Amino acid sequence: MKRFANRREAGRALAARLTDQPWHDPLVLGLPRGGVPVAKEVARALNAELDVVVARKIGAPGHPEYGVGAVTADSEPIYDPSVLRALGLTEEQLARTCDEEREEAARRTSLYRGSKPPLRLHDRDVIVVDDGLATGVTARAALHWVTRQQPKSVTLAVPVAAKDSIRDFRTPVVVVLTPSHFGAVSRWYDRFDQTTDDEVLSALE
Repeated sequence: MKRFANRREAGRALAARLTDQPWHDPLVLGLPRGGVPVAKEVARALNAELDVVVARKIGAPGHPEYGVGAVTADSEPIYDPSVLRALGLTEEQLARTCDEEREEAARRTSLYRGSKPPLRLHDRDVIVVDDGLATGVTARAALHWVTRQQPKSVTLAVPVAAKDSIRDFRTPVVVVLTPSHFGAVSRWYDRFDQTTDDEVLSALE
């Protein structure tokens, strides 16, 4: 199966799947940091406004890279119940980590959006973009926040996703690659450098 050279190429491939739809006042929201370069290409192709929605992964105790949930700056956390059961965890046990990640989401939102006015989502077609979907828990938290803002529609768009991760989404999902043996998002990119805050800010200018 093909791979993407980088996030820009992935964004252009994703945009090709989205340009034939009649979007109403579209708003493209990238998930920082890696989703923003992809979202920039989508926004350019759709002639749409580009901004960010910040969701932070809630990691398992002792294994912060293993996401059991996610949270935005101003919404309740979203957890994967099956993962919590498998690890013998409760939401109460994760409350402190959740609060820390909520604070970090608020800090990053302030950093990326600066003095811009609050996002206007009401009655708009909103497209949430990331560079890939492994467990999907971070995207779920972002979509939960977006849905609360009463947009006209919400779509999740990613260049590559694990098949299992997209089965239970109520939101429409647009994806280019759904490999049978997913592994990790980085596996599907020739170049997968960590996106910096400066690159996010540059994309949003």
